[in-house]
Amino acid sequence: MSYIVDFVEVSTVGLESSPVAAALAGLRANEARYYKNKYDHVFTVEAASEAADSVDRVHRVLLTERSIVIGSRPLEATDFEVDGIRMTYVFYESGLSINVMYTIADAGKRAMGFKLSEGMEVPEELSTFKFARQKSKLAGTIRGSYFVIKGEY
Repeated sequence: MSYIVDFVEVSTVGLESSPVAAALAGLRANEARYYKNKYDHVFTVEAASEAADSVDRVHRVLLTERSIVIGSRPLEATDFEVDGIRMTYVFYESGLSINVMYTIADAGKRAMGFKLSEGMEVPEELSTFKFARQKSKLAGTIRGSYFVIKGEY
């Protein structure tokens, strides 16, 4: 069942099993607000079990590009297209959010981003990345990093 992420009334629906559920919900709401304000897109997620193709896509890019396997259980995912960019998000039980930004046009921008919810440690599998901090009214302090995707997916 799909869930429209509300960035006014932040809810932990679907994220309750996370030890940082409130912070992860704020991170998810922060993303929803960004897409609503920039693209007028309604950010909708579904259980990872119902979005297996999206989760598999993120895991395939991670494994192929960097030989990384995420140890945390995926809780929710979404996949959509805005302004010629295909976006895929997966939210994990640990508080991690991973997104794939893949411009559909040839030679467009393509990257994978990681965001860590406030209160979570950097996962061992991502310890080689340097994380920058940003403040969010909805999510507190978010730490983020990314890498450029070189392959075709």
